[in-house]
Amino acid sequence: MKFKNEFKKQMVLEWADAYLDYNGLKRLLLEISYEKQIQKSRASSGYSKKKPAVDRKCSEFISQPRKSHVGKDIENQNQDIEKSQQHDFRKSQEISEIEVKFFKKLDEELNKLNSFYKESVEAVTNEASVLTKQMETLIALRRKIQKESICIPQLDQAHKEVSSSKHLEEITKENSQNSQEILKHVKVLDDSGTDNDDRSKIEEQLKKAFAEFYQELYSLKQFSFMNLSAFARILRKYEKISSSAAGRSYMEIVDNSYLGTSDEVADLMKMVEITFIKNFSNSNYKEGIKLLKPKTKREKPIVTFSSGFLFGCTVALLAASVLKILSQRLLEKEDGTHYMENIFPLYSLFGFIVLHVLMYAADLHFWRCCGVNYPFIFGSKRGTKFGCQQVFLLGAGLAVLASASFLASLYVDRDPSTRKYRTEAEKVPLGTAAVVLLIAFCPFNILYKSIRFSFIRCFLRCISAPLCKVKFPDYFLADQLTSQVQASRCIVLYICYYGLGEHSRKQNKCHTHGVYNTLSFVIAVIPFWLRFLQCVRRLLEEKEAMHGYNALKYLSTIVAVLIRTACELRKGVSWMVLALISSAVSMLINTYWDIVVDWGLLRKHSKNKYLRDRLLVSNKRVYFAAIIVNVVLRVAWIQLVLAFNLRSFQKLAAVTSISCLEIVRRGLWNFFSLENEHLNNVNKYRSFKSVPLPFSYSDDENDKDD
Repeated sequence: MKFKNEFKKQMVLEWADAYLDYNGLKRLLLEISYEKQIQKSRASSGYSKKKPAVDRKCSEFISQPRKSHVGKDIENQNQDIEKSQQHDFRKSQEISEIEVKFFKKLDEELNKLNSFYKESVEAVTNEASVLTKQMETLIALRRKIQKESICIPQLDQAHKEVSSSKHLEEITKENSQNSQEILKHVKVLDDSGTDNDDRSKIEEQLKKAFAEFYQELYSLKQFSFMNLSAFARILRKYEKISSSAAGRSYMEIVDNSYLGTSDEVADLMKMVEITFIKNFSNSNYKEGIKLLKPKTKREKPIVTFSSGFLFGCTVALLAASVLKILSQRLLEKEDGTHYMENIFPLYSLFGFIVLHVLMYAADLHFWRCCGVNYPFIFGSKRGTKFGCQQVFLLGAGLAVLASASFLASLYVDRDPSTRKYRTEAEKVPLGTAAVVLLIAFCPFNILYKSIRFSFIRCFLRCISAPLCKVKFPDYFLADQLTSQVQASRCIVLYICYYGLGEHSRKQNKCHTHGVYNTLSFVIAVIPFWLRFLQCVRRLLEEKEAMHGYNALKYLSTIVAVLIRTACELRKGVSWMVLALISSAVSMLINTYWDIVVDWGLLRKHSKNKYLRDRLLVSNKRVYFAAIIVNVVLRVAWIQLVLAFNLRSFQKLAAVTSISCLEIVRRGLWNFFSLENEHLNNVNKYRSFKSVPLPFSYSDDENDKDD
């Protein structure tokens, strides 16, 4: 693998701007190489003309004081190193203007790296101090609960070697305090900690905090290593092009800079390993390292094969269903039309879910291709990334189950030889739905149990809004539900369809049933109401006006949905006019919010006009096309109002098609919304989860009050 590809692969995506501009320096090297070739050709042809070189020595340029933003210690360090290398640089020959530009670029990049690295090291050192204090409290708590002295050696020989560094002496200087003194100023944040169950929860919290902190340290170590390697590569290429020792001398400056000499991160990693292994894995080194360094599971070939096989089966089953409908001319007969009106809405529920799952799989694929750190945004555990192939496999599996069920129902109900089983055929959709629910709630560790239960927990947090804290996955899932209003109505139809106990034209009877009509009102509003409550909760917690405006946006959608549902049930020109006006207003508000707020586009003064400064997709036309498609699909939503006067099956087909288009639009929204969220993290160098800690300290609270 080429180094530039490895460099990009090892990069922490949110820190991309802090890394060495490897491609920019390579472009300058190409210009230097081109200039050297011109000089050689001129020399060989006897062409003599005054060289357009800068009248200065390489040493005079390199030894200039560098402006650094990382503090006087680094600045003085660089200057001392430069002075020690001046003798070597004075032997260098004159350099051209482009070489001056090259070395200036090196200076800027080195200062940038030193600045970022020093700030990051200071941050992790402070975090290490906090975690050490938490660990001391946990040890004291263990002693108090067990009422006996637990012999936990604080440091072994390796730990002593690490603790000899000055920056770790401050972290471990209070280790000699006794348990009672430590616990005197401590408060357990969940007001528990008096029994073993509570202690287990506290230990699990600290275990997660240490594991996340270790990953941050490992990323910083890789940051230093990869940037030093990039410097070495660039300077070796420069030496090869210029036949000068200046590159080697500059590399010594890099090696002696803060980036090259700092060993704080390595010491902290060793300290975390020792503390974690001794306190969380019973001194089992392999088990402790396994928890600190979880390996990402590779995608198995069987997943790819199964996905393709199931997708092919789905296509074959759907083709067979279409041929069966056409061969029996069901849509040309009144009896057949009534049958399709009854059965089609029941199976469209599975169609909506499958389409949404496939759109999500496509989003995962394109997020990965564009470098969006979606596992971090969704808060996934390290080593448990759920890729696009696994999601596609679930979608294809559900599609096979639903299409096979539909074909079986079609054959049993409409075939003359099997009409005696017509009553059983009516229960096939219900049986299919029951199988899906059993798989979703299956307690056994099969079919991605951790992912299924994470989804269920997230769904429960959505429906319990605003009683619990809103996280990104919660409101992301709630947004998905707002595009599945028709699927929600299909669930109500299942209840009505099988609750009536009849076997003919049940859908028509459902539409004349008062309870069904009431539920149609309620179920259409619930997803938007949940998002409204989430926005209110975030407004109260974060005190940001934007959440209030977002709540008003969902409130306008609720009004539009209620009026549109009333229009569908009560008919009349006045209701249609009200439905059109409310839907148009809601469409305009939602479209503006999608493009400007959620996607961060249409920035008039950005580097990319009418888009935003940073773009992950290189082709700008993709963004303009997405804006147009989003507007068109939002307008399609209004067409539901006009579909109320269509014939029954035509109306059903129109509603289903528009609902599918809304799911496609949601998939498009997902990609650009998460891209914008990722870029916001990049701007703030935010790449690691903030794990809540179990203990708070009275002295910390006093400091805050002061």
